[in-house]
Amino acid sequence: MSNVNLSPGGLPETVLDPEPQTVSQRLEQAMAMPDDKRRQTVAAVVADHPSSLLAWASLGDLGRDTIEAYAAYRVGYHRGLDRLRQSGWRGSGHVRWQNETNRGFLRALAGLARTADEIGEMDEAQRCQVFLRQLDPGWDRVKPLP
Repeated sequence: MSNVNLSPGGLPETVLDPEPQTVSQRLEQAMAMPDDKRRQTVAAVVADHPSSLLAWASLGDLGRDTIEAYAAYRVGYHRGLDRLRQSGWRGSGHVRWQNETNRGFLRALAGLARTADEIGEMDEAQRCQVFLRQLDPGWDRVKPLP
């Protein structure tokens, strides 16, 4: 199945398939929990749905330190690249924030950029920032969650 839309005047655009509804529901419930239970509950969602980009991005958001957050975002980013390729993306083209189903991947990539910067991986941080702007030229106007 291909989720790449070709347009006559520009780059193709990829829209990822939606996450399973149970993942979204469980993550929403987890985020409503007290702080001391939230991360553990999100980690359980990741364990049950390891291909969920939203779950990995959420786990990164809840990292107990920068390295743990970096690791979760990195997994979400790499799983996201796999999902993009499965959806027909060929290494170029837009993956825009305005498409809600792309947000797990973009959140993971943005988190990876931020945490790479925090640990001094400046080359990686810069590559991720450039990639975000290539995927979504309006990225500077986006206010990603959390």
